[in-house]
Amino acid sequence: MNFHLLCKIQGGLLLLLGVAQSFCLAYAYQFDERSKGLDSVEGLTLSVSVNIVFGLIFLMLGRRSGKEILRKEAIAIVGLSWIVCAVFGALPYVFCEPRMGLADAFFESMSGFTTTGASVIQDLETYPKGILLWRCLTQWLGGMGILVLFVALLSYLGVGSKALFRHESSAKEGGGLQARIHDVALKLWQIYVVLSLVLFGGFKLLGMSVFDAVCHTFATISTGGFSPHGLSIGHYNNPLIEAWTMLFMVLGGISFMLYAWLLRGKWDRWRKEEETKYFLGIVATVTLAITLHLVIFGENMTLFHALRVSSFQVISIITTTGFVTDDYDMWPTFPILLLLGLMMVGGCTGSTAGGVKISRWLLFFKTMRKELNESFRPNVIRSVSLNGNNVDDEVQFQTMFFIAIAAVIIGVFTLTVSLLEPGLDLVSALSAVFATFMNIGPALGHLGPTETFQDLKAPTKILLSMLMAVGRLEIFAILVLFFPSLWRKY
Repeated sequence: MNFHLLCKIQGGLLLLLGVAQSFCLAYAYQFDERSKGLDSVEGLTLSVSVNIVFGLIFLMLGRRSGKEILRKEAIAIVGLSWIVCAVFGALPYVFCEPRMGLADAFFESMSGFTTTGASVIQDLETYPKGILLWRCLTQWLGGMGILVLFVALLSYLGVGSKALFRHESSAKEGGGLQARIHDVALKLWQIYVVLSLVLFGGFKLLGMSVFDAVCHTFATISTGGFSPHGLSIGHYNNPLIEAWTMLFMVLGGISFMLYAWLLRGKWDRWRKEEETKYFLGIVATVTLAITLHLVIFGENMTLFHALRVSSFQVISIITTTGFVTDDYDMWPTFPILLLLGLMMVGGCTGSTAGGVKISRWLLFFKTMRKELNESFRPNVIRSVSLNGNNVDDEVQFQTMFFIAIAAVIIGVFTLTVSLLEPGLDLVSALSAVFATFMNIGPALGHLGPTETFQDLKAPTKILLSMLMAVGRLEIFAILVLFFPSLWRKY
């Protein structure tokens, strides 16, 4: 293992974090309400300084690293970088009033970078705007992937840039797009920035303040779900704002590689695109089912209101954004179970959404059908295809293994959370694991959409924070860090 190279990359990321925090510092210096004690200037200054100092130290330690990143280092870099970013990204919460404890700060930071949206903050009004801005900015950086940004900015990373890119769950190359990984990463970030600017303009035209529009832009396109208001998007009670938010949550839940294809004039790609069509079909079907159920079995709910709240929550859950306009924990059992199922589904591969992803479920059911057919017709050879391309047996096996290990993780972590938190009921413990592992945000029961994770014990918060990272990096890049063979010299 080239530890000098690991230090070099971590140093560069810490400098990038320092630059990002400096923008929040500049805003805080100009606009934080010092007279009311809501001042984050001192804390952000200290945080920026720590990031820069440690970034320079790591760069010095890695000055003899060489330039080429091999696959082994790339896997370690991806896993370590998200943990390091969460640790150093937690500093503003620790240094600024009202100060958080270490476990709370790490939880909030990891939730931001992994675009989970779960929070330990019970009263957002007690936090200065500089911190609320940093909180939402972490989601925007984590949405497309801070390492993808790193690849886009640095062209010298060699063959390892492909491995870095591939292990970021929000950035899957493929589909035959022929270009250097550096150029692909840059194109994805350009699309991400343009969509963010359009989203911001719409929020501003619909009446949001500049600060609110910026924060909700960061949290929407990244499918993160943090809001500067305790009532989330429901704070505005505005159908137009909700509709604009839903549109961009959907856009964030669709593969950005598809956008890159369409911008290159490859419109035939849409005809082959199964994943996006199933994604939109699931949204429409579940929305209709919940709407009708709320109208028939709800408490005097009109059709328009049922459609308004159900469509928003369905899109928010399947894209793993976590915005809230209604307390869905009070809905009947049937729609709650549908939402719980959507937590497992997730968005499209190559999107900013979390979850298992539509493509994996498509491959799972197609592989299952193939195996069932071959079990009673062994002489018939059937192939599995996705988006018009044949999928080989290795990819099919990896998909089945991923879903199996995800189920094991959910079971083990649910048992662990129930052991650490004996006061939680089954629904709360299970949904807490679902909400963090699938990067959803709000859970159910005692951790529902109107509650926070504040009352959990520190070990539980650390455990769920690591579960967010495991889910964001799709299991392997984090779990492999705990295998000694990764760190041996070769």
